[in-house]
Amino acid sequence: MMAKAKSILVVSTQCEVDSALLTKAARVARSLARPLELFLCDAEQAYALKHSYEPDGFARKVVQACVARATDYLARHKDALGLADLPVQIDASCESPLYESILHKVRRSEPELVIKAVGGERANHSACDANDWQLMRTCPSTLALVRGRRWREKLRMAAAIDVSDEETKGLAGTILALAKALALATGAELDVVYAERAAPDEASSQAHAQKLRQLAREAGIDDRHVHVLAGHPERELSRFSAGRDYDVMVLGALTHRASALTLVGTLTSVLVEDLHCDFVLVKPQSRPPESTAASR
Repeated sequence: MMAKAKSILVVSTQCEVDSALLTKAARVARSLARPLELFLCDAEQAYALKHSYEPDGFARKVVQACVARATDYLARHKDALGLADLPVQIDASCESPLYESILHKVRRSEPELVIKAVGGERANHSACDANDWQLMRTCPSTLALVRGRRWREKLRMAAAIDVSDEETKGLAGTILALAKALALATGAELDVVYAERAAPDEASSQAHAQKLRQLAREAGIDDRHVHVLAGHPERELSRFSAGRDYDVMVLGALTHRASALTLVGTLTSVLVEDLHCDFVLVKPQSRPPESTAASR
C-alpha cells in the first residue's frame, strides 16, 4: 500500500497576513501534491482561563466556544481563497503557551512542513516573538516563517549553507537537497550562498569554495548560481541577500556549536531579523520532499 502523503501544516494566528500565509502554503501544497492542515490556537484565551477562578464547567464551555470560533474562521478563509482543489483539514485548540500547542499538533500530525507567519505579524517586516524562537529550537518538522509580502510568479530562492569544518555533519547537504526540491517543485530560481571568514587566497578558503561548488554540481546547480562571499557571515550574507531581494531563504535552524545544540544559530537569528524575505529552517534530521505532482 502506498504511504499516505505527509501534510503541510499552516499555523494561523488570526493576523493581518493570514491570506498571504494561506496563499503561499497552497502554492507549495499544489506544487508538491500535499494535503493542507489549517490550525489555529487561541492561546490568549487559554492563558486568561488558566489564571482565572472560573468553575471547570464554565471554563470548558469557553474553550468549546473558542474552538468553534477558530474553526469557523479557518473555514471562511479556506472558502475565500478557493482551496477546493486541495485536500484540507481544519483543527483548532485553546492552549497556552502557543508554541506548545503547535508542538502538540505537530506531534499528532507529523507534517512535512510547518508554515507560520513571523510573530503573528501586523506589518511586512516584524520581529520574531518568543513563540517563533521556541519553535525554531524545538519544532521537529521543517519550519517556514513567512511575512506578508507576496511571492513573485518566478520565485527567487537562496540556500545559505556552511561548508566549514565546524558545521554539523551533513547539514549543508541536507539544506541544499531540501532547497533544490522546493525550487524544482515551485519553479524557483535557486542560488547557493556561503560566507568565508578567511581571505580568498588562503588554502582553507579555496578548499571550502571547491567543496561548495562540488555540492552544488551534485545537486544540478551550475557555478553561476554559486556565490562565495568574503567576510563576516552575518554581515556579508545579510548585505548580499538584501541586494538580491530573495523571496525565500533556506538555511539551518541550529548553531553548529557542540555546547549549544538546542540554541538557534547566531547567523540564523541575524538573518531572520535583518531580512524581509521568508525563511525555511532546516534541522539535521530533515528530509527533502519528494514531489508526487506527476502521479496525480
